[in-house]
Amino acid sequence: MNDHSATLAQLKQEVQDFVSERDWQQFHAPKNLAMSISIEAAELMEHFQWLDSAASRKHNLAADQLHLIGEELADVLAYCLALANELQIDLSDALIQKMAKNREKYPADEFRGKY
Repeated sequence: MNDHSATLAQLKQEVQDFVSERDWQQFHAPKNLAMSISIEAAELMEHFQWLDSAASRKHNLAADQLHLIGEELADVLAYCLALANELQIDLSDALIQKMAKNREKYPADEFRGKY
């Protein structure tokens, strides 16, 4: 599976299967999963902590660094998918709605090149 062939539903099922096989549903309260997302995001940030913006770009990172960053990013995603499973949130719908809201809040004509 890769980004071009995997569906969000397949990824959510992969996480659900992993959790079910270990009987971890009992630990997956939304509070715990939200905390885990934050913890894993902090671990992801550690890889960039002392880099300037230019050094943090992909072409400046070694292959082994990219692998470790990918692992941390996967941890964040896995917990996001687990939280969506736990709360029965349709992530595709949530993302599409949020992007529509962001387009209204940040019109491209007004915000292009500005942060």
